[in-house]
Amino acid sequence: MNLIIDAGNTSVKLAIFKKTEIIHLESVAAYDFVAAVKIIFKNYAKIQFAIISSVGALSKEQMNVLAIFCEVHELSNTSKVPFKNSYASPQTLGVDRLALATAAFYFNPHHNNLIIDAGTCITYDMLNDFDEYLGGSISPGVQMRYNAMHNQTAKLPLLEKVELLDYIGNTTENCMHSGVINGVILEIDGLIDLYKSRFKDLTIILTGGDTLFLSKRLKNTIFADSKFLLKGLNYLLEYNKH
Repeated sequence: MNLIIDAGNTSVKLAIFKKTEIIHLESVAAYDFVAAVKIIFKNYAKIQFAIISSVGALSKEQMNVLAIFCEVHELSNTSKVPFKNSYASPQTLGVDRLALATAAFYFNPHHNNLIIDAGTCITYDMLNDFDEYLGGSISPGVQMRYNAMHNQTAKLPLLEKVELLDYIGNTTENCMHSGVINGVILEIDGLIDLYKSRFKDLTIILTGGDTLFLSKRLKNTIFADSKFLLKGLNYLLEYNKH
């Protein structure tokens, strides 16, 4: 069994894989990480390996606790990957994006893949049909856009996403919802169209916390999998065992 840990900007996901199947999945706040790990190893004593992908949510002290229970691989830019990395500054590439490209490599090898991770930020990652990672783009995520309007103005309220009834807002709140949600949808569809104009037979993979909310609104055909990053991390753990 493998323990997969994805420490994002807002929470920590812990998944247990039995080969390629997820048999346990939970999300905890960073301050609850150590307690959650202790419970997991009490209930799943056969876990032998773990991988941590952290963008800063966990401290070194928290990560060191995990090494008490099993062998740990901390994902970094020096970790082995199964594809060619052509990013101009690989030392600055987020480890979460390495995991997404790895998941695409195993899910749809030797094809053009655009992976869109709609989380705190929205990242776009391109893996071409030569299994070469090219890069992509990063933009503010849905909630970050709401937060920015509230934090950087005097009177706009702090909102969370809702079902949008009309693209023409008739109140300040509705105008904000329209701007954020339609802005994100048009951005994603527009970028997909740009990539399609350059790469033939492009597979679009949408993942991240806003997967379900966004997938039904996009005009482009996509493959949606909210657990895509976790699957990529499990593949990377297996790839780096040898």
